Amino acid sequence: MVGCGALGTHAADALTRAGIGELWLVDRDVVEWSNLQRQVLFTEADAAAGTPKAVAAAARLQEVNREVRVSAFVDECSAAFLDRLPARPDLVLDGTDNFPTRYLLNDWCHRHSVPWIYAGAVGAEGAAMVVPPTGPCLRCLWPEPPDATSAGNCETVGILAPAIAAVSAYQVAEALKLLVGSPDVQRGVFTCDVWRGHYARMPLLSLASPECVVCAKGEYPALLAPAPLAATLCGRDAVQIDPGGHSALDLEALALRLGSAVQDLRRTPHLLRFAVEGTIFSVFPGGRALLFGVRDPLRARALYDRWVGRNA
Repeated sequence: MVGCGALGTHAADALTRAGIGELWLVDRDVVEWSNLQRQVLFTEADAAAGTPKAVAAAARLQEVNREVRVSAFVDECSAAFLDRLPARPDLVLDGTDNFPTRYLLNDWCHRHSVPWIYAGAVGAEGAAMVVPPTGPCLRCLWPEPPDATSAGNCETVGILAPAIAAVSAYQVAEALKLLVGSPDVQRGVFTCDVWRGHYARMPLLSLASPECVVCAKGEYPALLAPAPLAATLCGRDAVQIDPGGHSALDLEALALRLGSAVQDLRRTPHLLRFAVEGTIFSVFPGGRALLFGVRDPLRARALYDRWVGRNA
């Protein structure tokens, strides 16, 4: 499960209660108060502590069904991360909030012959689609990701919780069919508008597009694109800084260096958290950091350089 936000927590909860054997949760973010409106596996205590979403979700799921093996990966879902997975997954579920990551999943899954299920919701509308290893894939429908300014998102439109429930229900049902080898897997794009009461499935051609760079040409553009150093997070004044390399960062030494120069300095088992210059930092052992209270990536990079010092 890539993404432990609204979609990811709904789907992970349903899969765990269904008794799925093993579930890997991947998410780069931490729990915030605003998440509690629609992200079902988190509590106020998780938000107060700024617990990584994957960690908080895994803990809750283990309380739901201890026989399911749940692993948490607090990381950016990049091509390098996917290649470092301990084994090839049987199925990948999309719980993300951005199209670059979805196209990355599309290209990686096709290259490794892994089925995946696209899902998205914004406003009162949602969509989902099973993507088999042989296509048609996401690029067959949309050769390039939609422009961020033209596609609605959780920041500009918001998300109605019932839309999440409808899309994740379809996604989980198709996931269970795939995992048990059922012939009843649906081909096509499921769409819904829960406010107007519209539900439909748009049929697709059974064969991949002859123009698709992935299915027809065997090229994987998303796997070659460099990971961005700074990325804004959907719906919040927040920026992720990821210097890459995942070399060790001594959080204890960083805490000692920062000392009384920052406020609310807290070391947890998973990160170092502090506030300075109107910004809340969550710094992870690999050097990746989430900066809350800043929207401009250039300012976020400058703050990271000043207070963390990894030459970003």
